[in-house]
Amino acid sequence: MIQFYNSLTNKKEPFNPIVPGKVSMYVCGPTVYNYIHVGNARPAIAFDTVRRYLTYRGYDVKYVLNFTDVDDKIIRTANELGEDVGTLTNRYIDAYLADTGALNVLPADVHPRVTDTMEEIIDFIRNLEDEGYAYASEGDVYFRTRKFEEYGKLSQQSIEDLRAGSRVDVGEKKEDPLDFVLWKAAKPDEPAWDSPWGQGRPGWHIECSAMAKKHLGKTIDIHAGGHDLKFPHHENEIAQSEACNHTKFANYWLHNGFINIENEKMSKSLGNFLLVHEALKEVDAMVLRFFMLSVHYRHPINYSRELINQAANGWDRIKEAYHNVEYRLSVTAGLVEPSEAMERKLATVKAAFIEAMDDDINTANAVTVLFDLAKEANIYAKADHVSKDTLEQVLDLFKELTGVLGLTIEVETELLDAEVDQLILERNTARADRNFARADEIRDLLKQQNIQLEDTAQGVRWKRS
Repeated sequence: MIQFYNSLTNKKEPFNPIVPGKVSMYVCGPTVYNYIHVGNARPAIAFDTVRRYLTYRGYDVKYVLNFTDVDDKIIRTANELGEDVGTLTNRYIDAYLADTGALNVLPADVHPRVTDTMEEIIDFIRNLEDEGYAYASEGDVYFRTRKFEEYGKLSQQSIEDLRAGSRVDVGEKKEDPLDFVLWKAAKPDEPAWDSPWGQGRPGWHIECSAMAKKHLGKTIDIHAGGHDLKFPHHENEIAQSEACNHTKFANYWLHNGFINIENEKMSKSLGNFLLVHEALKEVDAMVLRFFMLSVHYRHPINYSRELINQAANGWDRIKEAYHNVEYRLSVTAGLVEPSEAMERKLATVKAAFIEAMDDDINTANAVTVLFDLAKEANIYAKADHVSKDTLEQVLDLFKELTGVLGLTIEVETELLDAEVDQLILERNTARADRNFARADEIRDLLKQQNIQLEDTAQGVRWKRS
């Protein structure tokens, strides 16, 4: 059975969805005022993998990831660039989808935007007001935090500890420093919508509660996001959702760990703010995804050139094993019976992969299983007698398991150039005649043209590097 570490209870729990066979999953998406950085890429990859695995295990997953497309940072950036907010947000939504698409992150079933959810947001706030949880103050609307008795249950903080560290910012008209904003009164030259409290726009926290309810219902199976969102964003989502809907908001809360750059916190002030589209100019997209998956999603991860190189070497080992099997299959006749011993090993590998992923999506252990598969595949591919059917099973298992992790092994195309084939034939003749000087000369000539030769028991294999 699949188990998730639930941030709400701080323990692993068996996964039991609300509706058998179906999963409702909401992930907090980006505020779209810039390109995403590698820290944003981590939850995109981590929770895409959760979704893929749930689908692999037979669940029908409805996956919702929102775009915050109206916000102080968005408005400020649009003003600095001299363009309207819609133009800015559309550009960066497209950029987000392009960058995450390059990392083989599947699009969500629904990508709601705040600006398309305004009616539901206003209705949500009105319900909170009717229940006595919200109050208007000079065009703003605030949530009465103390009225929600379970406030702090996600972050495990007491209301008194929170009260000691809270303050009222200039311009806020709160009854209590702990109260948070649901609706902001309009300022001059800012986007605004009509509401019962006058023109304005939503606060940050209310939007996710409204969008989750609109697209998934009052109670959802999984709510996920970065560890930095746990407090106050997710804490406030719980308070306002459960106060409005009188039921539990989400059954399982998943949070991914932070990313550091060369052992330092990523920040613009340190000059280590690494954008995904810049990183992909130097790092293969599958290597970056493999790197992210090599560490459990809840643990911190350090992005460094050394660790990226290690990930590249590891991913190459897996791909090379796949291509070794692929090549052996291309030169193997279908005369040998399937190998029962190898098929048992494949079954063991698959069971170990599922065991790892069932344990709170432990991709680090799942990657170790891929290395085990690569080792067994290489041994079998080099055997004197192999079964074509078994080789195909090995390739199928590679595709199956890497596919669950969102990793794609590109198809290696053999570029059958007649001149290259002729040179290889000439080299074989030279070796047979013990003319090793000519054989080495041909090898060097092919190497200069980026042709790599590999002498195998089944003949010479070649590829372009």
